Amino acid sequence: MGKFRNLKQKRGWAWWIAVPIVKPVLLATTKQQWDGGEKIPETGGCILALNHVSHIDPMTAAHITWDYGRQSRYLAKSGLFKNKWLAGFLRAAGQIPVERATAGARAFDEAVKAVNAGELVVVYVEGSITKDPAGWPMVGKSGAARIALETGAPVIPVGQWGAQELLPAYSTKPHPFPRKTVRMKVGDPVDLSDLIPQEHTVQVVAEATHRIMDAIVDLVAEVRGEQRPAELFDPRKAGVSATGNPNKKPKK
Repeated sequence: MGKFRNLKQKRGWAWWIAVPIVKPVLLATTKQQWDGGEKIPETGGCILALNHVSHIDPMTAAHITWDYGRQSRYLAKSGLFKNKWLAGFLRAAGQIPVERATAGARAFDEAVKAVNAGELVVVYVEGSITKDPAGWPMVGKSGAARIALETGAPVIPVGQWGAQELLPAYSTKPHPFPRKTVRMKVGDPVDLSDLIPQEHTVQVVAEATHRIMDAIVDLVAEVRGEQRPAELFDPRKAGVSATGNPNKKPKK
């Protein structure tokens, strides 16, 4: 599990409120199996790139980054910011709203600024909870790759499994008992050194995205103890939406 570190960053007011509430709840409802957490850089800007299996994922990711001495910033869907009170809390906690309609251009700029300022930014590379029927990562979006290529900051891949047992995908009903085991394995930084100096063309971004997703899938295979799929699930080829609940019937 590695040796946990003391938090070195200054805590904002939102973190002073959230940590004493959220962490005891997670400790009461989950068992943590952190592997490789010491690979999370102690200081400096970086991108933590994870697979996405549950709406509770940001809490479990915040848990491991907190345990290893970092506060995390997230790319969060803009709908969460419609409530002014929640929006104020999320912004105070450093979260970054993503407008999917504008391809997240503003969020990209803010994420780049945060990484360049030495912060850790969490990115769920798939852009949404996986639509793969077996829960494996689906094809990735380019956000993490573009931030990394723009900043030159390290991309730290993480494979996770188990959070979906606490809160199944798109469910509002958690299953807290018995305690669920959340497994996270942190990998070595993804090598993008040959791509960063190049012009960031569509092909270069696609290659960077492929390398990041490849590292994540390998880690997910390890925490699941299973062989990785030969090909990642592609929602477009399967005829399902890449975002939102695939089981929800459209409004008439």
